[in-house]
Parts: sequence; structure tokens; C-alpha cells
Amino acid sequence: MQEATDRTTEPGYAPGALPPASDAQPPSFGAALKEALRGSHRDFTSGPLGTAILILAVPMVLEMLMESVFAVVDVFFVGRLGPNAVASVGLTESLLIIVYTVAVGLSIGATAMVARRFGEGDKDGAAHVAAQALLIGATISVVIGIVGFILAPRLLGVMGATPEIIATGSGYTRMMLSGTMSIMLLFLVNAVFRGAGDAAIAMRVLWLANLLNIVLGPCFIFGLGPFPKLGVTGAAVATTIGRGTGVIFAASRLFAGKGRIVVRRPHWHFDAPLMGRILRISANGTLQVFIGSASWIGLVKIVAQFGADAMAGYTIAIRVVLFALFPAFGITNAATTMVGQSLGAGKPDRAERAVYVAGAYATAFLGTVGVLFVLLAPRIVGIFTSDPTVAGYAASALRTIALGFLLYGYGMVFTQAFNGAGDTRTPTLLNLVVFWLFEIPLAWLLADRLGLGPRGVFIAITAAFCLMAILGTILFRRGSWKTRRV
Repeated sequence: MQEATDRTTEPGYAPGALPPASDAQPPSFGAALKEALRGSHRDFTSGPLGTAILILAVPMVLEMLMESVFAVVDVFFVGRLGPNAVASVGLTESLLIIVYTVAVGLSIGATAMVARRFGEGDKDGAAHVAAQALLIGATISVVIGIVGFILAPRLLGVMGATPEIIATGSGYTRMMLSGTMSIMLLFLVNAVFRGAGDAAIAMRVLWLANLLNIVLGPCFIFGLGPFPKLGVTGAAVATTIGRGTGVIFAASRLFAGKGRIVVRRPHWHFDAPLMGRILRISANGTLQVFIGSASWIGLVKIVAQFGADAMAGYTIAIRVVLFALFPAFGITNAATTMVGQSLGAGKPDRAERAVYVAGAYATAFLGTVGVLFVLLAPRIVGIFTSDPTVAGYAASALRTIALGFLLYGYGMVFTQAFNGAGDTRTPTLLNLVVFWLFEIPLAWLLADRLGLGPRGVFIAITAAFCLMAILGTILFRRGSWKTRRV
């Protein structure tokens, strides 16, 4: 590549790595794809934006794709156990939203601070942030795991589960909640890798964890070979083993010095002021995710009053929707890293342009998937259930929610852009308005008062997706996020 010899002194260059390209000479698509999959040492604060986002987004999309594959494969096997088993999984997922909320909230803070330190060229500071964030996550997960293990059946009852669902799913719920440590640390360590621009390692971690989930799931559910037949509880056992293995692999990469960020013994030294800063940024992030996640709990409670068939159909549809949203989150995560590192390097205009490029990618992807969901909904849900009533609810939900995909692509990217800048307050307020003040009241009004039943909930979700995109665009264009200090 011409001029490469002049660039070996640029930040982020490593021997054997593809040197940062100029805007006029971006690498070929094949070269960029290869670099994305093997791991990149380039400086993401310079060079062509399209190439940088591609290199970050490809492994993140593949990472999220595996997560989405697991989500549908898991419900595929559990679906063979009947509506009560599927409903118990759906209700447990709603409870786990609390765990995911804390994990994602901490991850937002960790990614923003690690990315900013990398943009500033302070890799030692980034590693110190990573270690302190992991200590916080481990402490919180121990408390949640103990409480969840003890109160699992009661928590299912609070969520509106029938006695039959509680009898079927208590073991699953107990196992999933007691495995909180694996969930929390998997989220955090991958957030650290993403913030550092080590998207390829984060991809390998999640692929390993979810491949184990997929392989072990049917073994423990149906008792294949030497494995015990545990029913729906077996799905939780497989998930916990898979995630735990992923954490071990991730830790080995983080501590062994084989990536862009290396955590060493001095970085684990207790640093109360730094923990306080992480928690302040993550607090709004956690509240932000909680507001959005709690809306799903509210929606589940509205749907659950229409019976196990409606709940099972809704659960199947949401899993399929996640199949589409998870890869899109890979694109938004790329925008998060680009924003954080660009602001750290003092390049706010580059950060802004990166968001618009990523938004276009996400919109194109989700718009295409949304059309396919609308056209093929009955065939898609038929893969997961043969019950005509359950399938009817699932197809209706899938078609209705998919109508909001086209706008939601930009809404997702704008939200994550704020987070990447360390401005977790703006998307928190955005979620509050869209999900609590708009979506839940609208769902209740349509489903209960106007007699639309579960379909009223599906319509409310679509309307919320659209409103998120509109308000996100308005707030992003104001530009106040560019001056946020992290």
C-alpha cells in the first residue's frame, strides 16, 4: 500500500497490522473484512470512516448474530415442552431484565471510559478502568444471585405466572438467577474489549459461550446420551455453563496481553474515586436500561392476562425480533466505540459523521429484515410452534413490531452515540418519555380499554420504536454530547 512506510509512526500501528489508510486510499473490502475478523491494531481516530466502522461492526454483528441465533434456538427446543415451559422462559427473561439492566448499565460506563482513554492514548488508564468495572460487577452479581436463588418461585408468582407455570419453570428461574455472575462478567469484559476496539476478541468470546449453549441445550433438556433429562431447567444449566466458559476464555485474553488492552496486577488496586466515576456514568446508564427494560416487564404483565397461549406467542415473536435487533446492536456498538475514541482524540466532527454512517447501515439492515418479517411471519413462527392459537399471536406480534424497524435503526444508533460520549443522561430521559410515558399507557389503552387485546401491545411497541427515532434525531442534532467529559 502506497505511503505505508510513512505511517508506521502513527498511533495504533503494530508490526504486521494493516496501517491506517487515508481517506483517498481505503483498503479493499476483502482486506478490511479480513482485518475485522482477525483483529485490528489500527488507530480508529483517523482514516476512512466507512472502513473503521466496517472493521468494528463486522465482528460485533457476528457476535450479536450468534446471540440472536441462541435466543431462537433455545426457544425452539423449549417449545417442544409445551406452552407452560415457553411461558416460564418468557417470564424468567423478564426477571433477568434486572440483571441485564445492571450489566448493560455498567457496560455503558466501562465502554465509554475505556474508549475515551484509548482515544487519548492512555492505555494504562483504560486497563485500570476495566479492572475497577469488573470488581464492581462481581460484587453486585453475588448479591443478585443469592436473592434470586432463594426467591425464584415467588418472583414468578409476582410476574403473574399460574401455579402450573411456577411448577414447570421454578428450576429454570432459580438456575438462571443464580448464574448472574457469568452474565455480568461476560457483559463487562466484552464491553471493555469493544471500548478498546478489540471487537474480534469480543466476538470469539460470545461465539464460544453461545455455541456451548446451543450444543448443550438439547442434551440437558431431553437427556441425550449421558446427560440427565432436566426439561426446561436443562436450558438454564446449558446457558450457565456456556456463559461461564466464555468468561474464563475472555479473562485469559484480557490478562495474557494478547489484545489491545492488558489488565495487570496493579490495575486491580482498589480505587474508590475511579469506581465512583464509573458508577456515576453507569448509574444513568443503568437507569436508562432499566426504564427501557421495565417497559418490557409492564408489557409482559399486560399480555399475560390474556392467557398462556398469548404469552407463549408473544415470547416466540420477541425472540425472533431479537434475532434481528441483536445484529443491529453490533452496528450501534461500532458507533459507540467510534464516538468515544474520536472525542478522546479531540475530533468531535469525526464522531458525528461516524454516527450518521452507522445509522445508515443499521437502517438498511433493519428495513430489509422488517420487510421479510412482514411477508413471512406465519412461516417463521411455524418453525417454533405447531399450536395454531400460539402461532396466530406470534405472527401478529412479529408483523406489527417489524413495521417499526425502518425508523428504529437510526433511533438505536443515536441512543448509543450519546452513551459512547458519556452522556448517559440524555438517552435515560429519552427512554423515560418513550417507554413509560408513551408506550405502556398506550399498550394498556389499546389492549384493555379499546379491546384490541394482545395486538394493542404489539401496536404500542411499533409506535414507541418510531417515536424513539424521531426524538433521538432531534436531540442528537443539538450537539451538546460533543462537550461531555468522561
